[in-house]
Amino acid sequence: MQFDGSAVAWVLASSALVLIMTPGIAFYYAGLTQAKHALSMLIQSFVVMGVVSLVWILVAYSLAFGKGNYLIGDLHFAGLLHMDEKVPGFDSDPMKIPQLVYVIFQMMFAVITPALITGATVGRWRFEAFVSFIVLWSVFVYAPIAHWVFSPTGFAWHILKDTHVLDFAGGTVVHANSGAAALAMALVLGPRRGDAKENMERHNMPLVMLGTTLLWFGWFGFNAGSALKPDLVAATAFLNTNSATAAALLTWVLVERISSGKATAFGAASGAVAGLIAITPCAGYIGPLEAIVVGIVAALVCTLAIRVKDQLHYDDALDVAGLHLAGGMIGSLCVGLFAALKVNRAEGADGLFHGGGFKQLIVQAIVVVAVVAYSFAVTYVIGRVLKFAFQGRDTVSEDQEKDGLDLSLHGESAYVGIYSSVTPADKDD
Repeated sequence: MQFDGSAVAWVLASSALVLIMTPGIAFYYAGLTQAKHALSMLIQSFVVMGVVSLVWILVAYSLAFGKGNYLIGDLHFAGLLHMDEKVPGFDSDPMKIPQLVYVIFQMMFAVITPALITGATVGRWRFEAFVSFIVLWSVFVYAPIAHWVFSPTGFAWHILKDTHVLDFAGGTVVHANSGAAALAMALVLGPRRGDAKENMERHNMPLVMLGTTLLWFGWFGFNAGSALKPDLVAATAFLNTNSATAAALLTWVLVERISSGKATAFGAASGAVAGLIAITPCAGYIGPLEAIVVGIVAALVCTLAIRVKDQLHYDDALDVAGLHLAGGMIGSLCVGLFAALKVNRAEGADGLFHGGGFKQLIVQAIVVVAVVAYSFAVTYVIGRVLKFAFQGRDTVSEDQEKDGLDLSLHGESAYVGIYSSVTPADKDD
């Protein structure tokens, strides 16, 4: 097969942009936590980059994109064997890149997804339990869901005879999935102890803004790169990403200004992230004006979802479910409303507002429910199994939580000289 050099360059450059998003989420989360946990948040995201990269090569890519059956791929590509073959299901698709390039691009999605979960579990996880979770979750949750939605051999492509799920860059696979998993782990690990929840200061807002900027920048590779070639669809996805993010940012700030009289940097960052999440599944299927609508709706829904957390009394420290679960679900459903075949004739469809009826919306809803239910249930089981395997030592002690995970688990501090030393007995063995 003859490959398109411009497509190869486009996807490789986009892969690098997507990788930047994981340090971006690390900085975003670190700035939002207490200073004594900041370094632990950075370490968790960076370790995810290492662990998932290897798991992806060894087995997870094959489970996600191997032919297999409707529910899971096979091990044909384990260890990246048979890379001279086409990706199953894309046999008649004009994918003008080698399979190895596709492996790299999809690997970056697999990396950032579990990193998103860490925002819900701030200050509670022992490091060895966390690493074990990432390995198990990548194999038993992320890989099957990626197969369902991203692989043409997965069940989400065969719900109706002439209609399959549309998820341009991961509204279900990345965001609804990680949001549901974050909620499950928040319940498994339980709430933070002492005054941590009430005294959860955002200790470094410039770090939050830096993280948000890296996310916004990297998201262009996330969405526009998912076109797999530098064409009009990629340009549309790029523009839609920026438009929805801008609209969500301004909407969130406006809501803050009306409700509290102040527009905050935290609100601007939260709005931007909500817009980025919601536009992800829609990016290559809708027009720019509709992208603005998606951004506005995302900001409104996510602000409400975050408030629900306080009513339900679960401790999702950094509102991962409120942003990623709610935003991913809204964005995925918006595909069924706003998708237009004229935007993407090769892969798109007409949604409800473009004369396509309810079929696409129904398929989107079925897949969203399936992904959220599966992710929550299996993640909860993994969390409980690890709690049993570690004999309850999957979480830190109250003293370690009080001292901060930076010193008690890692023996380091993000900010030199501002903490009293921790005795060896207090450190995690």
